[in-house]
Amino acid sequence: MSKKSSQAYAPTPIWFGKPDLDALTEMTAGTLASHLGIEYTEIGPDFLRGTMPVDERTMQPRGIMHGGASAAFAETLGSVAAHLCVNRSRKRCLGLDISVNHIQRVFAPGKVTGTARPLHIGRTTHVWEIRIENAAGALVGVSRLTIIVFTLPERRS
Repeated sequence: MSKKSSQAYAPTPIWFGKPDLDALTEMTAGTLASHLGIEYTEIGPDFLRGTMPVDERTMQPRGIMHGGASAAFAETLGSVAAHLCVNRSRKRCLGLDISVNHIQRVFAPGKVTGTARPLHIGRTTHVWEIRIENAAGALVGVSRLTIIVFTLPERRS
């Protein structure tokens, strides 16, 4: 009979280098992410978490979160997380495919929290799952994002 470890499971960090929340905010300043009010709130060993308001920027005319806004939120979190997993002096990551399942409505005003975790981190592709929850912690959407990773051409002198 095997003896269970008394230590809690702690995933190995997946990041290339040491990620910084302030640097992520600076990197996405002036982009769709900042326009939508997306904020990066936590970097764990194997996840990136952020929030997005449900307000006039992100709602549809019926006063609920727009499906396109939730897709943009999911793609932002997944793409930024993928970006943190590669050597950015040699590699770039771009979204290749995204799907979003909308499970529950979120009414404005409000806020959602998204958590991006990898399902696969390969040399040329990544697959990320992004779970979106409301303020009460209920699942309101889930997304799967495929990323293509490409190598920058070497500079010739």
